[in-house]
Amino acid sequence: MEGIYYLTDSANKRRFVQIDMDIYGGEDLQDLIDGLVAESRKNEESIPFEKVLEGLKEGKKPDE
Repeated sequence: MEGIYYLTDSANKRRFVQIDMDIYGGEDLQDLIDGLVAESRKNEESIPFEKVLEGLKEGKKPDE
């Protein structure tokens, strides 16, 4: 596929992907990246929205 390059390790196993930003650097790529980030965080502890709102009203940052 033009603009998609696979990098391999010493055992010739595909390890990384390079994507040509001039070809695929639009909104679709950002959606893919956002999906990967969301997937990587799915098991993290979450904070209820109401608690975040309360903290913001008190002038606190969400991670405080």
